[in-house]
Amino acid sequence: MQSYYIHFIRHGMTVEDNKGKYIGQTDVPLSKKGIDDLIKYDTLYKYPGVGAVYTSPLLRCVQTCNILYPNIKPEVIRDFAECNFGEWEGKTAKELAGNPKFVQWLANSRDNAPENGESGAEFTRRICRAFEKLAGELMSSGKTEAAVITHAGVITTLMSVYGLPQAEAYKWKMDNGFGYSVRITPFLWMRDKVVEVYDYCPREIEQEE
Repeated sequence: MQSYYIHFIRHGMTVEDNKGKYIGQTDVPLSKKGIDDLIKYDTLYKYPGVGAVYTSPLLRCVQTCNILYPNIKPEVIRDFAECNFGEWEGKTAKELAGNPKFVQWLANSRDNAPENGESGAEFTRRICRAFEKLAGELMSSGKTEAAVITHAGVITTLMSVYGLPQAEAYKWKMDNGFGYSVRITPFLWMRDKVVEVYDYCPREIEQEE
């Protein structure tokens, strides 16, 4: 039976990374280091050859697509955007420490939402609907392999919901430019809605002896 492969890759580093800010749907670009790192990774590692590329609508993901897959026009999937942190976008935990809603959200982000943002449950439903639709379209399109350029929160959440082996979201963390490759077996997908996480992405180029 035909299997289908999706490679989830986190976008490159942005100018806001490592500042401790909540950056979800704020449309920040890649930093110069982020661009340089992706170019370097493309020589040190082997990003998978694919028949289709899908991307979050946010600029940092589209830019990553253009670097890693310059010859493939990506299809934008709006629901693969990062979590919406609402009024907390661009702020740090220190700046929000006195906000009682922030304290509630830290204790239970699944059921509580940032002000004018989305809760963890809403975020999970959004990206799961998008992934299940993509999986169905891939299996019916004749294309067997695709890359998805998206965000850390999207990837870790999807892996925790669908991935085998099973693990909580925080255990699926990855660096910028990296991610995971999954195999969809139609029988298992139709029966259990699970995918096999079979490798890291990209793979290191084997050194010639």
